[in-house]
Amino acid sequence: MREEAVGALRRGVAVVVLAALVLAPWAVDDYTAALLARTLALGLVGVSVALLTGVAGLPTLGQTAPYAAGAYASAVVGSQLSDVGVVHLAVAAAAGAALAAMTVPLVVSARGVVVLMITLAVGELVVTVAGRWRSVTGGTDGLAGVPAVRPLWGLPVLATDRARYLYTLAVVVVLVGVILLALRTRVGLLLRAGRDDEARLRASGHRVPVHVAGVHVAAGAVAGAAGSVLVVAQRYVSPADFGFDTSALLLLGVVIGGTASVGGALVGAVIVIAARDWLFGVLPGQAPLVLGLAFVVTVHLLPGDGHRRPAVRGRLFPDLVARRPRRDRPAPTGARA
Repeated sequence: MREEAVGALRRGVAVVVLAALVLAPWAVDDYTAALLARTLALGLVGVSVALLTGVAGLPTLGQTAPYAAGAYASAVVGSQLSDVGVVHLAVAAAAGAALAAMTVPLVVSARGVVVLMITLAVGELVVTVAGRWRSVTGGTDGLAGVPAVRPLWGLPVLATDRARYLYTLAVVVVLVGVILLALRTRVGLLLRAGRDDEARLRASGHRVPVHVAGVHVAAGAVAGAAGSVLVVAQRYVSPADFGFDTSALLLLGVVIGGTASVGGALVGAVIVIAARDWLFGVLPGQAPLVLGLAFVVTVHLLPGDGHRRPAVRGRLFPDLVARRPRRDRPAPTGARA
């Protein structure tokens, strides 16, 4: 009964949050609506971080790499080929998945902090390439003036910030829904089992590296799609959108929201990004320091329950790993009392 009550409460909260997000653009000005759209795009990247860190057990600071690949691919397609949103999404997701597939040999064979450093290096490399490949990315100036998109063929162009926000929200809701359904399948169960006890899963005959590689590529596709949403929201993209500070904030948001919870990771990432933008206005120049302290406090104080612990391969955050209570083994038959 208690689990049913908790489930009903979560569903109720989800409905209230979704209703608030739908009504938000009518309660704020255009600038805030555009800011909310960009925040949702980053929240979707946070979901991809949760897939790797909480579900597959691969901590990452490099999801900005497929995020950037998807954003630039979407911007180039929008400027030269098509103004249809679903086309942008498909191209961006393919670009993010392709970049993730290229790094599979580096990531899948590593564990713990090593994965964190590899993904960080990949993310910084992509940002460097974006800053220097001026003929495609516009260099440090970025690509500006990307044409407005239409969601589907035959529909009107998204000409207002409110319309672009609603498009962003629709994409995020659909993708998160698909991910939640996928995690209920056998593949999702195998990923969690490999995260918790990889040796046992290998011993049972499952090909753990194949599953991990698959979720790594899928997370890249999600991050790439988020890049497309970012371009739709702001019609501009530059290397500044994908720096290390963005990676760290996303990981912080996922830890706060719960690495094992896709919905919690989305909410956590949105809260952290919104807090960053608010702090920039209240404490100019001090926002990174405040958020860094928040990360340290979060890692050491959050309880290690089943929904919040980042059960990563290599135990990157041992403080948060729940300690299972010891079960007394039954005394062997014939043993003395």
